[in-house]
Amino acid sequence: MQDDDHAPRRLAGLNMESRLGKADYEERLAGLQTRLQRIQQAYLDTGDSAVVVFEGWDAAGKGGTIRLMSAVLDPRSFRVWPIAAPREHDLERHYLARFWERLPAKREIAVFDRSWYGRVLVERVEGFATAGEWKRAYREITDFERLLTDAGTRIAKIFLYITPDEQLGRFEKRMSDPLKRWKLSYEDFRNREKWEAYEAAADEMLERTDTANAPWTVIPANDKRFARIAALEVIADRLSDGIDLAPRELDDKVEKAFRRLMKAGKSDGGKT
Repeated sequence: MQDDDHAPRRLAGLNMESRLGKADYEERLAGLQTRLQRIQQAYLDTGDSAVVVFEGWDAAGKGGTIRLMSAVLDPRSFRVWPIAAPREHDLERHYLARFWERLPAKREIAVFDRSWYGRVLVERVEGFATAGEWKRAYREITDFERLLTDAGTRIAKIFLYITPDEQLGRFEKRMSDPLKRWKLSYEDFRNREKWEAYEAAADEMLERTDTANAPWTVIPANDKRFARIAALEVIADRLSDGIDLAPRELDDKVEKAFRRLMKAGKSDGGKT
């Protein structure tokens, strides 16, 4: 077992100065959103499914990135699950139970805004899980994800990281915006007091659960535009791996029915 005191410092090695200009951002975003639409349409034919996991610091941009996906994907086969603290009935079951219930069916894409990794992050740091429970969770989580990928579900895991100063600035903007104050909670401020503990927990999590079938991508998110494009590129790459994204051929029956309708419409002067 990897000792957390000797886990590699992945967060400390990030280049937090990464930036992306507005014009480049808008051009790349448009292409990525079109690509995501093609992926979703391809899944309708292939029967594939996918899970996208977002973890990271409070105010790092998880919600904003998810909204860029939600804006262009059909909600009939796309679901977003915002994960909060477990409720009383959740505590009576294995912690993974509530996530099993939210997994995508065939042809669906499910996004988790926070996830089962809470067991080795907030539950570990805040003492909601015993040392035995959170240490055991690394194996449980990798086994869980292996079950999904072995069954054909693709997994993309994104971790967004921001610096303390950047987070404080975003908290300040939320405080001053009546439409965004709801995003803030007492826990957001309290968690800053345990910044180093959360970094240590995140570093060990990334080391212990970064697997070939479900790898992590850690993104410096001080610049929102850079982080959003980096995250969407990884998601599109993972979800389209091995998938033909060419638009499907028009069904002969649909085409014939359309031509009959057009012909009938023209013959009666367009009154039908």
